[in-house]
Amino acid sequence: MQEPISQAGSPGIRQRIAQAAIRLYRQIGFKKTTVADIARGASMSPTNVYRFFASKQAIEEAVVADLFEQVSAAATLAVLLSGSALDRLTAALSTISQLHEHRLQNDRELNELVAAAVSGSWAVALSYADRIRGLVRTIIAGGQASGELRPGSPMAMTCCLLEAMDGYLNPSRINAAAVRPTFDEMMDFCAGALHHQSIDLAADLRPKAVAQG
Repeated sequence: MQEPISQAGSPGIRQRIAQAAIRLYRQIGFKKTTVADIARGASMSPTNVYRFFASKQAIEEAVVADLFEQVSAAATLAVLLSGSALDRLTAALSTISQLHEHRLQNDRELNELVAAAVSGSWAVALSYADRIRGLVRTIIAGGQASGELRPGSPMAMTCCLLEAMDGYLNPSRINAAAVRPTFDEMMDFCAGALHHQSIDLAADLRPKAVAQG
């Protein structure tokens, strides 16, 4: 029996619809799932579903937004539990990579939806990317202020780092079978580029010792 819907319980109803959609996405994939399927799964009519979501695309975006929020929150927590700027960068990006890889290996249908959102530049994917850039930029700026990271534009350095690590962070590109360096190897390479190297200019100007014959 379908339940009457009231606007007073809209957050709970939206969540119920989203959870019904997730179950179906896992069973048959998001492309084959219809609004009518989701309505049956949520024990309501398609008309009631449309009262909370304007389209099937809107339901998909809500699901993706929630998945991205989980990743963003986990990355932020990892940063808070880490020490140096390089440790914080590694913790944040490692957390993101591990969560996306776990979904790829254990929840392939949902990963397909997330990958489609990234490849299609959905608004929720762009918003998530902005949050990750903001998190990384803040860490880099803090590392520069402490003298740990080399000087330069924090945004440019953020973009360079995320571009270099994209194969480990982008759900549409992560592929465990790809031939590439490990995450740790690539992160070590990037850390070397970011680290502030102090140069002893006086040492370069001192006369070199003459070799004794």
